[in-house]
This record gives sequence, C-alpha cells and structure tokens, in this order.
Amino acid sequence: MRVISRKIFREFSEEHTDAKEALYAWYRVASKATWQNLLDVQQIYPKAEAVGNFTVFNIKGNRYRLIVDLVYVSQRIYVKYVLTHAEYDKDEWKNDPYF
Repeated sequence: MRVISRKIFREFSEEHTDAKEALYAWYRVASKATWQNLLDVQQIYPKAEAVGNFTVFNIKGNRYRLIVDLVYVSQRIYVKYVLTHAEYDKDEWKNDPYF
C-alpha cells in the first residue's frame, strides 16, 4: 500500500521522540502490505479498529494512536493523525470532515 504522508510522522516524532521507531516500523509493514479489508489488517495488527471512516492503530503499547484513512481499492493509506492517548480521548479528531 502507498502511505501518504510520512510528514506527519516526522512532525510528531520531533515532539515525541519515543514514538519515532514504532511509527516507522508501522510504516515499513504497511507500505509492503496489500490489505483488502480490516480483517487483513487485523491479521498483523489485531487491535486495529474501524472508527467512523478511519482505522485506528495502537502505537508503542497503546501510548499513541495512529489514525488513517485506508482506501483498499486504490491501495492507499492517508495518514490523518498521530495523537497521544489523552489527545485521542478528547475526540476532537472526530470533527474531521471525512470521519
């Protein structure tokens, strides 16, 4: 799958340096994947879940949340947000127009 865009990873990792390795490990796996549906994703990431139109991944032992828009037909992953668990719980990301 094509992951768009890693810029969010770089920006988040500047402030949360402990997330960098985990985010790029996820990137390496996702960019080689050919997922067709959420069940395919969950074979590798069992705790990944669909929330609205997005897919949410736990990063670094659930310390961070990666929120993406997975478009299986075009094999693209649009990285929407990387949040701390506390930021995720505020639900402000759900105001995204694509949610």
